[in-house]
Amino acid sequence: MSEFTVGESEFRLDGRPVRLLSGALHYFRVHEDQWGHRLATLRAMGLNCVETYVPWNLHEPVRGRHRDVGAVGRFLDAVRAAGLWAIVRPGPYICAEWENGGVPAWLTGEAGPRARTRDARWMSPVRDWFGRLLPEIVPRQADRGGPVLMVQVENEYGSYGSDTGYLAELAALLRAEGVTVPLFTSDGPEDHMLTGGSLPGVLATVNFGSHARAAFGTLRRHRPGGPLMCMEFWCGWFDHWGGEHVARDPGEAAGALREILECGASVNLYMAHGGTSFGGWAGANRGGELHEGEFRPDVTSYDYDAPVDEYGRPTEKFHRFREVLADYADGPLPDPPPPLAVLEAPAEAALTGWAPLDAVLEALGGPETVTPMPPAFEDLGVTRGLVRYAVDVPGPRQPYPLSVRGLRDLATVYVDGEPAGVLTEAEPGLKAPVAGPARVELWVESLGRVNYGPRGGEPKGLTGGILHERQYLHRVRARGLDLDAFEEGVARVPFRDLPEGGGPGLYRGTLTVRGAGDARLELPGRTRGFAWLNGFNLGRYWSAGPQRSLYVPGPVLREGANELWLLDLAETEADRPPRLLPV
Repeated sequence: MSEFTVGESEFRLDGRPVRLLSGALHYFRVHEDQWGHRLATLRAMGLNCVETYVPWNLHEPVRGRHRDVGAVGRFLDAVRAAGLWAIVRPGPYICAEWENGGVPAWLTGEAGPRARTRDARWMSPVRDWFGRLLPEIVPRQADRGGPVLMVQVENEYGSYGSDTGYLAELAALLRAEGVTVPLFTSDGPEDHMLTGGSLPGVLATVNFGSHARAAFGTLRRHRPGGPLMCMEFWCGWFDHWGGEHVARDPGEAAGALREILECGASVNLYMAHGGTSFGGWAGANRGGELHEGEFRPDVTSYDYDAPVDEYGRPTEKFHRFREVLADYADGPLPDPPPPLAVLEAPAEAALTGWAPLDAVLEALGGPETVTPMPPAFEDLGVTRGLVRYAVDVPGPRQPYPLSVRGLRDLATVYVDGEPAGVLTEAEPGLKAPVAGPARVELWVESLGRVNYGPRGGEPKGLTGGILHERQYLHRVRARGLDLDAFEEGVARVPFRDLPEGGGPGLYRGTLTVRGAGDARLELPGRTRGFAWLNGFNLGRYWSAGPQRSLYVPGPVLREGANELWLLDLAETEADRPPRLLPV
């Protein structure tokens, strides 16, 4: 057992001063069989601690239905086995470029603007969740022989709200559930963020990517005493679909890290190893200074231009950081672990079956609802996936413009069974008018819920209605298709022969592998959708880029035949087969 305390100017471990050299690694973005390798790599970079968030929605996607909360405890055990300490950030909100900031969609759908406040409609589910989660953390605190040194209260709350009574209630809840190690908050180094997001008697830390002396100067105006810590040193950044890949010069980033340490501060690299947003869990942002503008969904890769890349390989940034961190280490740094096995030889998929989207929805979808106005995804219990909305245009009537209000995020439209166009929030109307009578179907996809800013928790689907000219079309039939349904239900899908020329639908095929190991899946000719290998959801693919392939962790593959599913949501080029390549 160890005692970790927060002093007037330093952290102390068993009575001795200690500087935390930490790095973020999200257990939920790394295959469990590879945790040990990634942790050993971080230790070799010179870190003595690892930090992780906990995404509530991953573990409770449906209210009251929990799954694998024990992964949190197993990860902390792996951290201890790797000889590292741990910082845990349990939320309930985490941001993290993760779907809805880690908050279940069923809760934001119910709580609305009361989210992240003391309102009972928010706090009651939070109490239930912490009652389930904290037994994985409390026994693994440092004062009980575990690795956990600190636990965060909420996350960057000053960027969102000012209900400090809510923060105090969360801190009291953590204590009541058995958290005895120091608590902390983290916010941007700005006055309004620190006043809204910090608590008296709780360590305040700051998040930034550069100008450490100025950032810590702002913190000192609010907190004259206490250890300095950058809880998120943004040493890289994330990418959006349709944007450019973001990278930071390794030498410049290493210089910014050295400045933090020269201030006498502790640091947490965000990210040390980013990993992958498997399963379609990537979040989204809103553009503009107030985060109210253009919708910008995040790519599946969370490489983050981190010092350890998405495939677990040390980069130039790793070696530059190691040079800096070695000056602050207690002794010689260990060598990086041997690289993990990679795929021995490329493999080309043989696609053997296909089912149209209607057949997939019939086999795996939820019940159909009929309502005057279209229900949101949250009303249908859809976390990630798509909803088919169907409505009739009465007739006879002249051709009029057809448009939607409040579309989130993308709708593929069919009129009397024929493709009629793709709608987005920015372009919500069909180019050609529609005459009545006609049957209109809109297959609406969620591209990821906003994870930061005032638009967090916004609903998905057709949230404002369907218009023909200026008239609402009522009696909307809606049926949802959640991504989780594929994990256990694909056997119910009635596959048929491949369609001529390709097309949307669920494709099934086989990849024959020799020498299983880390690989990447390329999908030439395919526009947008999701890919599974042996039932493991690799995430979203999209020809919009900048991401061009999906990472396949070696433990997902097996020697010989491997089953591939592709849920294509747009037109495809059928003569270009998927292929598996070494990383």
